[in-house]
Amino acid sequence: MQTLSDLGLDVSRQELALREVEELQSRGQRVWCVPYARNLSGIDIRGNAETWWGQAKDIYARGTQPLVGSVMAFSKTRAMPMGHVAVVSDVVSPREVRVDHANWHRNEVSLQMAVIDVSPRNDWSEVRVESNPGSFGSIYPVNGFIYPKRLY
Repeated sequence: MQTLSDLGLDVSRQELALREVEELQSRGQRVWCVPYARNLSGIDIRGNAETWWGQAKDIYARGTQPLVGSVMAFSKTRAMPMGHVAVVSDVVSPREVRVDHANWHRNEVSLQMAVIDVSPRNDWSEVRVESNPGSFGSIYPVNGFIYPKRLY
């Protein structure tokens, strides 16, 4: 049986997502995590990142296991009042993944950024993101992973 992690990211979706970022930047417009994640993953959810987890319920499969192509849905925090979404681009180990996402660094796309699970129950509910090489930042809460497979 083939899983999402066997498939890797869709190259055509990756090209589309990066092309749209370049177009936005060339017009002096802001790059946001939501349209980038939507374009890259194919998960058709709109609205702020903080709403993705709830909106995905009963439409897309959700869970706590990172799979390549799934969207990591960060909860909103004081530092991230609109939440954040990132697409898993590689599963390195049971407690480390790489993500592709936009606007973690203002108006930029970050590719293959390391994220580690630091949750006490090893359930990906709390993570640290490698914002700078070799440096993992604050702990961020995560709702879970949204898989690009519709339930109906």
